Amino acid sequence: MKALDLIGVGECMVEFFAEEPLAQARTFTRAFGGDVLNALVAAARLGSSTGFVTRVGDDPFGPGLLAAWRAEGIDTRCAPLVRGENGVYFISLKEHGEREFTYRRAGSAASRLAPEDLEPEYLASARMVLLSGITQAISPSAQAATLQAAQLARSSGTLVAYDPNYRPALWAERGGLEVARRAFVELAPYVDVLLPSFPADLALLGLEHLDPPAALQALGRHVPRSGLKAGSEGAWLGWEGRLLHVPAASPRHIRDTTGAGDAWNGAFLHGLLQEQEPFDAAVQANRLAAAKLAYRGAIAPKPWPLDTHSVV
Repeated sequence: MKALDLIGVGECMVEFFAEEPLAQARTFTRAFGGDVLNALVAAARLGSSTGFVTRVGDDPFGPGLLAAWRAEGIDTRCAPLVRGENGVYFISLKEHGEREFTYRRAGSAASRLAPEDLEPEYLASARMVLLSGITQAISPSAQAATLQAAQLARSSGTLVAYDPNYRPALWAERGGLEVARRAFVELAPYVDVLLPSFPADLALLGLEHLDPPAALQALGRHVPRSGLKAGSEGAWLGWEGRLLHVPAASPRHIRDTTGAGDAWNGAFLHGLLQEQEPFDAAVQANRLAAAKLAYRGAIAPKPWPLDTHSVV
């Protein structure tokens, strides 16, 4: 028996969001966010037992981050406080929930994650491990840790889920698209569930010109089980030779698109871990991602996701 359902390996930053453009903003609200951590919160709120592997800077924000994650029920035994600063990002909203970001993450504690920070026994204690292309992108050592986590998981019978989450600006500092593509290719043999977004992540393999069904067919040569997030078009599943379209849930209100794809990941993986059919897990994920759109910040306040009144 595995002690935890889902462990994530990655980065979480301090979030400051404003209600007006960053150039004019005078007041910010502090929160936190990171793609893997956002997904863990969604899964934990649905009932999955979760854990987070990262490094937390011992600056004034560090203890508060750990306390907030624990309050969500996330195990932090492998998220130690270490010397250093935590990454920070600032965000404001444009029209239709789109966002304006600026980051301060270079040299952060989480960016120094390395293979030696991994505990094989801890990863083996989970039924599934969630990895991210953002974690790969933030530093060479974090990329190495991501690959090592996948290899350790595979050797212990733990499933591996992977969101490529391609961010060109982040990879530009590491050498650009070709380096990002190599990072995808080196990890793919260990991945059981691929969680890309359409069309952004398809650029990694030169598939951005394809429609979702054709893209999934091509992705199937790398990973046989994929959940392709396509925003207002819903989601597409390429699952062991089957192609399924899952219609989108319609939000009543779009305030902020931040974290919606991460919420989808957490809800979808929770469903799979509860042995739901992939289609049913994706229906649930679509509804939670749509409900997230009504809230500010990377993580919606509680009682979300229990309330889905913002979805039709």
